[in-house]
Amino acid sequence: MAMPVVQVLLLCALAYQAVDAQWTPATATFYGGSDGAGTMGGACGYGNLYNAGYGLNNAALSSALFNDGAMCGACYTIACDTSQSTWCKPGTSITITATNLCPPNYAKKSDAGGWCNPPRKHFDMSQPAWTSIAIYQAGIVPVNFKRVPCQKSGGIRFTISGRDYFELVTVFNVGGSGVVAQVSIKGSKTDWMAMSRNWGQNWQSNAYLNTQSLSFKVKLDDAREVTVWNIAPSNWNFGTTYTSNINF
Repeated sequence: MAMPVVQVLLLCALAYQAVDAQWTPATATFYGGSDGAGTMGGACGYGNLYNAGYGLNNAALSSALFNDGAMCGACYTIACDTSQSTWCKPGTSITITATNLCPPNYAKKSDAGGWCNPPRKHFDMSQPAWTSIAIYQAGIVPVNFKRVPCQKSGGIRFTISGRDYFELVTVFNVGGSGVVAQVSIKGSKTDWMAMSRNWGQNWQSNAYLNTQSLSFKVKLDDAREVTVWNIAPSNWNFGTTYTSNINF
């Protein structure tokens, strides 16, 4: 049966709630070395960013943007502000994924090294990403940014860590808004159970789910939701990543 037009429009509106129509001013620096190796890992829990599907187009967010990890996975287009700096590369922009926290440094003033101190909006980008929009010697530049949909290759991935009665699931390579707001888990012998955010994009369950196939519901911050059925077989193991064929 065809979906009513009103429902389609509502779903479309929800899908774009996470996308910012206006550019917002901020500042940007870089870290991690010329090969970006120092950006691997981070406060979102993605680990190796190449394996996680994020690569070098990544950034650590100041706490004003990071929101205690709730914005992990968000995608932003960033452009150096040529009206305020001659260190910009005109006509360039880059889209990055939020993969880490840039922590405050209260030993320094916000305008003299404490770039990530609240309430500053700041991106500490991988060096390769940053030097695509600005000249290396600048060190810090004014930028404008807006949140955009995430374009990811392949399906949503789930890495199951932890131990018996403590499943810690990292959800990553998420398209759409990129930001996972809620996760539920279901064993083949259980009902759906809400998971709680442990840190970053690591979600925990305290159920005993050994020897059961596992399914997940993933809900984004724009209210879109998918169900991934039986992604982990009944003989699943801790420390294993399971890749779905579903994404936003």
